[in-house]
Amino acid sequence: MNPATALATVLMDELARCGLTEVVLAPGSRSAPLAIAVHRESRLRLHVRVDERSAGFVALGLARRSERPVAVICTSGTAAANLHPAVIEAHEAGVPLLVLTADRPPELRGTAANQTIDQLKLYGSAVRMFAEVGVPEDRPGQVAYWRSLACRAYQRALGPADPGPVHLNVAFREPLIPDGDENWCESLEGDATGPWVRVRMTPSAALHIAPTRRGVLVVGDGASNVRRYVAAAGMAGWPVLSEPNGGARYGDHAVSTYHFLLGMPEFADAHRPDVVVTLGRPGLSRPLLSWLKRAEEHIVVSPDLSRWPDPTRSATQVAQAVEIPVAAGGDSWLRAWRRAETAAREAIDGVLDAGGMSEPRIARDLADNLPNGSLLFCGSSMPVRDMEQVMRPRRGVRVLANRGASGIDGLVSTAIGAAIAHNGPAYALLGDLSLLHDQNGLILGPREPRPDLCLVVVNNDGGGIFSLLPQAALTDTFERVFGTPHGVDLGYLAAATGTPYTPVSAIEDLPKAIRGEGLRIVEARTDRESNAAVHAALRDAAQVAVRAVL
Repeated sequence: MNPATALATVLMDELARCGLTEVVLAPGSRSAPLAIAVHRESRLRLHVRVDERSAGFVALGLARRSERPVAVICTSGTAAANLHPAVIEAHEAGVPLLVLTADRPPELRGTAANQTIDQLKLYGSAVRMFAEVGVPEDRPGQVAYWRSLACRAYQRALGPADPGPVHLNVAFREPLIPDGDENWCESLEGDATGPWVRVRMTPSAALHIAPTRRGVLVVGDGASNVRRYVAAAGMAGWPVLSEPNGGARYGDHAVSTYHFLLGMPEFADAHRPDVVVTLGRPGLSRPLLSWLKRAEEHIVVSPDLSRWPDPTRSATQVAQAVEIPVAAGGDSWLRAWRRAETAAREAIDGVLDAGGMSEPRIARDLADNLPNGSLLFCGSSMPVRDMEQVMRPRRGVRVLANRGASGIDGLVSTAIGAAIAHNGPAYALLGDLSLLHDQNGLILGPREPRPDLCLVVVNNDGGGIFSLLPQAALTDTFERVFGTPHGVDLGYLAAATGTPYTPVSAIEDLPKAIRGEGLRIVEARTDRESNAAVHAALRDAAQVAVRAVL
């Protein structure tokens, strides 16, 4: 057996023993040993993509939804560089990725050899671990090294305290395909009972919080053990302020209008908490982030004590787990939040119901109409912000978003990966620029696993978020530099990849339009200026209603 085949076979076998089940491949020549090994490994499900950037984000989506490591494989050269955006998002969001980049052997590096660049530590500090695997050689000891390294890489990606991307750079000399010879200097077999190395994790002790009547639970992207903390907050009489992708916007204690409430100085002043416990990475609402600085005690729950989310620099304690105690007499605190929530919610819904088609209305109605067991993936810019401001509390929907680095690249591919990993119907709410940025994600080969995914695309012909920012006042430069209209007919784009396409001109038609199976696009056209006016009306109506009950 040639060394390239031996290494690739052992590596894929050991990763499968560790628990790997999904592999995304962008084809190439130097990665041929890995591609062949994956294709022959029955325990691994293979996803092939023609574009490395799309492949990286498909793997990201699979890993984000399954919460388990997913491998992505590419050839050498700029192919590896195209995985960098997905690696950065995985790093910032704590998503377990195994990045396997094929490489030329050392003697070809720095010689102007074809498709050869410096791939050593290519992703810098954005990976939890890097290893130059080394060119395989037919000598004793290689199998133990390969299997041990595979176990280490898988466990480091998995975490569990700090999951994230791991980069293995795998150099191969020719020949790159099996030669028919099965002989090797030592046994290639792994441990008969499982992985080469078994890792045992022991739980850590929880921080006990002193009883308080004025506590708040804030939940952001990437939160873990959410149900446990929501139940504890409910017992303690604490309101729960959860971003849609935090997974805690449900139940009687959920306050879904906090963005508007905390944007009112009189409400924020009157509802200053004694303690705030945050899970995950809250970062969508500026009023919420400003309000966090005003808490007497701000406890951040972070599985990894070496890096914790605290963008406001307001954390007073960091713990791997906390115990929220029950405090007597907290009913009035919760009632005040719920009274304001009811007033703001009625005002918001009134504005949306009276206004016809709008981007916030699309977000609210989409979330309302999804069947139980659905996955909803939101674009990183306006879609997830609209969802945060208008989505009503409900159970039965899992909301995801790429809010690690919050880029708009790779969103179609991420949604497709997440949908494939999800056991049920999946939906995505994206902007037109996000779709155009990752239109390659719509290209699926005839033998590839296909998602049950409806892409709801809000098309305002450009970058809608800038109409809500100070840049909108720059009338002489705004449209070309920030608005960036493109004029693309999304129906033709869908037709180019054979993707079913449905335009929606009336909001009442949205529930019917999203029905169906398989990968499909629903387009709703909106206007950027009108969208800015709707957002202003929502803010004004909510504040008037809340002031009336303060």
